[in-house]
Amino acid sequence: MIPEKTAEPLVQPLIEQRADPYIYKHSDGFYYFVASVPQYDRLELRRADTIAGLASAEKVTVWTKPDTGPYSDLIWAPEIHHVAIEGQPPTWAIYFAAAPSREIKHDLFQHRMYALTTTDANPLEAEWNLSQVDSGIDTFCLDATVFEHKGKHYYLWAQKGPGIPGNSNLYIAEMDSPTSIVGEPVLLTKPEYDWEVIGFLVNEGPAVIKKNGRIFIGYSASATNHKYCMGLLWADENAELLDPASWEKSPKPVLESCYERGIYGPGHNSFTVSEDGSEDILVFHARTYTEIVGDPLWDPNRHTFVKVIRWNAEGFPEFGKPSEP
Repeated sequence: MIPEKTAEPLVQPLIEQRADPYIYKHSDGFYYFVASVPQYDRLELRRADTIAGLASAEKVTVWTKPDTGPYSDLIWAPEIHHVAIEGQPPTWAIYFAAAPSREIKHDLFQHRMYALTTTDANPLEAEWNLSQVDSGIDTFCLDATVFEHKGKHYYLWAQKGPGIPGNSNLYIAEMDSPTSIVGEPVLLTKPEYDWEVIGFLVNEGPAVIKKNGRIFIGYSASATNHKYCMGLLWADENAELLDPASWEKSPKPVLESCYERGIYGPGHNSFTVSEDGSEDILVFHARTYTEIVGDPLWDPNRHTFVKVIRWNAEGFPEFGKPSEP
């Protein structure tokens, strides 16, 4: 039984009907925003000089899916990054998951990862190149992010593991270009706790924040309804990040539905910073109701929210409730 809502939320969405939100603050001072659109048919960028300004910023479609082919359906969870690998030109990259058209695969959920890349300075006016990002495992995959640490670049993503029950686990690998990895993928976590296996066995949507001598990975678990929630992994900043033993995992979710104030299924997070750089910001999507008609996949009302992260005395993030400002 779903508990009744008893009070109005203290926050409102930053952007309505945008799921899987990603906000990146670039060195040019602008915030760049990309997310899944309800039609799952295109990649759309926004840019503003404040986080709040993203809500009214112009929407620029930089790519639209073709009608048929291997990347022509269910365009999911894009992220925009500026990747600067030593010896290679700085590159804008939009990573996203796409499925083949249904005449090719009758099962909808056959996603693979792709990237749009450009070396142009302005991603809103760029000429983009499309390529597949091959993880080395030919199974359903999605939700890639990238990050740099101590001069190395890492690719971090969700994928259905061979021989592992469930829908997706989290993997990491080192990158040798903005669209390719080296070495074997390393399994970091699979769904194991009761809050990670409700409806579906899912670990997905990883996002990285570095703080207080640690690397933190926020990720999402369970089905995409009101049971969706966030988990947390962390490693010491001096550890070998490709060694699974370097990582610890919270046995409890760190952000989950607030039934009292009606913010449900918070997850698929990203991280950014405030305009003056003094505060870390959590970006996530959530719904404001639980009664979903039909498949939650096609419900358009996962909205983008933002909230400030607090850090405790031990140096760990405290996310609080999704309904809090």
